[in-house]
Amino acid sequence: MRQRRLWQIGMAMGLLAGVIGLAGCDRQNISELEEGVSTEADVRARFGEPENVWDAPNSGRIFEYNRQPQGQKNYMITIGADGKMAALRQVLTPENFAKVQPGMPMESLRKLLGKPAKVTPYALKRETEWEWRWVQPPNSPMVFTATLNDDQRVLRSGSSPDRGTEAP
Repeated sequence: MRQRRLWQIGMAMGLLAGVIGLAGCDRQNISELEEGVSTEADVRARFGEPENVWDAPNSGRIFEYNRQPQGQKNYMITIGADGKMAALRQVLTPENFAKVQPGMPMESLRKLLGKPAKVTPYALKRETEWEWRWVQPPNSPMVFTATLNDDQRVLRSGSSPDRGTEAP
């Protein structure tokens, strides 16, 4: 029993170190990229393969780099038609959450915020909750929840304190 507990503690410490390391790596990677100068190859060298690639206006593309569920950020990096990084944004922000409105299609929600940390279906209610972990400045851990109906459209959304985690 004691050996199992020590193993669990070791695993938890390893996961925590990985999350802290990932946050540090993101800061380093972001500092090495410059809008209008860095290329798609530079972005991929720093961040790896994107979780998803979305079409952007003017023949550009948006790379989604998801940090959920362990992290509290999601990045969208826009690559212009010229192959250069046009924008790098952390999208889990109050400004983006305010754009989530009833009736919004699921695909638009995903393009706005990236992949959620958790998806919970409620079959009897014919609803699904999508949750993203984020940090409200200066360092309050939060969860943003969007509830979708069976037509995959937003019914309601809102933020609440994240009781299951500590801010980095």
